[in-house]
Amino acid sequence: MGVHVIKIPDIGEGIAEVELVAWHVKPGDTVVEDQSLADVMTDKATVEIPSPVAGKVLSVGGEIGQLMAVGSELIRIEVEGVSPSLASPAPTPSAPAPMPPSQPSPGGGRSEMPKGARVEADVTAVGKPLASPSVRRHASELGIDLAKVRGSGPAGRIMHADLEAATAAPARAPQAPRAPAMPGLGRDDVESIPIIGMRRKIAQRMQEAKRNIPHFTYVEEVDVTELEALRTRLNAKKDRTRLTLLPFLMRAMVVALRDFPQINSHFDDTAGVLKRHGAVHIGIATATGAGLLVPVVRHAQELDLWGSAAEVARVAEAARSGKATREELSGSTITITSLGALGGIVSTPIINQPEVAIVGVNRMVLRPVMLGGAIVPRQMMNLSSSFDHRVVDGHVGAEFVQALRAMLEHPALLFIEGA
Repeated sequence: MGVHVIKIPDIGEGIAEVELVAWHVKPGDTVVEDQSLADVMTDKATVEIPSPVAGKVLSVGGEIGQLMAVGSELIRIEVEGVSPSLASPAPTPSAPAPMPPSQPSPGGGRSEMPKGARVEADVTAVGKPLASPSVRRHASELGIDLAKVRGSGPAGRIMHADLEAATAAPARAPQAPRAPAMPGLGRDDVESIPIIGMRRKIAQRMQEAKRNIPHFTYVEEVDVTELEALRTRLNAKKDRTRLTLLPFLMRAMVVALRDFPQINSHFDDTAGVLKRHGAVHIGIATATGAGLLVPVVRHAQELDLWGSAAEVARVAEAARSGKATREELSGSTITITSLGALGGIVSTPIINQPEVAIVGVNRMVLRPVMLGGAIVPRQMMNLSSSFDHRVVDGHVGAEFVQALRAMLEHPALLFIEGA
């Protein structure tokens, strides 16, 4: 008998530590080759670590949510026919991994993941509990309905520990009705939810952006009546992709950025360098089951309205389903954020660092407006945009938004070169 030691693999890209987000085994368990042992999260992905050997788990290292250095011991497995204390060889890179929200990679390129490591985004279909295959097998063996288990992992993911807690939880005696409480909690209960995994990464990115970037937010009202009329006419063509407001706003941004190239930039505040980009790669802030992701429509300057609409739909669906690649989730040069019908009147969007600007779309409403000496109904909408005040002066940000407003209010300008 011998001991096989598995260490935290070198993920690449200079990553020195990872976060342990899930254990799929415990001491005493028997594992087979290629069985999932644990999930770790880097700044770029959630990676499932498989076992390269079969044997019995002797010990595990680290608690859920703990940051572990690359090369540190993850697990010890007792195996047959192996000399004692044999360390697991460092895996070689081979497969790309997806990226979490809010931090695009300036180069926009792909990175490599360890061979044998499986990437698993914390996204699940609507109504289906979020759990790894090994947790589902465990639940099936215990006869537990996962829909009735409260997950303690990232994005509500169900862990093995949650199954154990469910089987160990004593039945409560019937109680008299109490005052209304939050769903699933008693009147005096307090639920502690660890902020780990993807949610921790989102929190860190938001905190870094707000701490490091002096935000300047500018809000402008836009009359989109003519734009809506044009959009309705274009959507009457049944054989074309349906157009929302976003493709028109994307086109307006492409045109306006010709006059404001400093806004289509990344700011490396460590080196003190502003990197202007010739291509317009527009990030589309997208809500998913794992949190906020920012898939990217690359080279938006080369797309027409329908091409933009199709690409927005494609990358947003890829992000929601957890199938987006690293390239699709990195390299944006400016971002659009919209809450759709929940857009409200005003918002203060947080810049997607290292970008220097973000354009927020608020709710569209029909209301009376004074026009040509008469009160008429008009479709009105606010744009709430934030800029990095270190490199974008207030009047420059305001002029950029006014250029967007002019084109959205007079949509013919969107298609006139040099307008």
